[in-house]
Amino acid sequence: MRQIRVAAGGVTVTATLNDSATADALWEALPVNGGVQTWGDEIYFSIPVQAEEAEDAQETVDKGALAFWPPGSALCLFWGPTPMSRGAEIRPASKVNVIGQIDGDPTALAAAAEGAAITVEQA
Repeated sequence: MRQIRVAAGGVTVTATLNDSATADALWEALPVNGGVQTWGDEIYFSIPVQAEEAEDAQETVDKGALAFWPPGSALCLFWGPTPMSRGAEIRPASKVNVIGQIDGDPTALAAAAEGAAITVEQA
């Protein structure tokens, strides 16, 4: 079981990676740093990982999903609806490769301010 720690603007959460090739690529690239960008109830930021859209890429995700967005080479953390959502669904801008799940309550991420430093590392 591979766990990562995400620290953003005074908020820290852990997440568990799945066994996908994209999760493997993230694990190998850690640690990564960036600046918090938000889009509805999502934090995303570009990371030094390249991956194609997976065969099982998803148009909607579960609350707490950790995903990779291929068009922007971005790591995405979801805890609620985005501007693209219909109702209560959680819809990324386009299909994402789900690479893991945030442990515990992902809504804690709402306290991370736009532009705050974000670090992702092996836990």
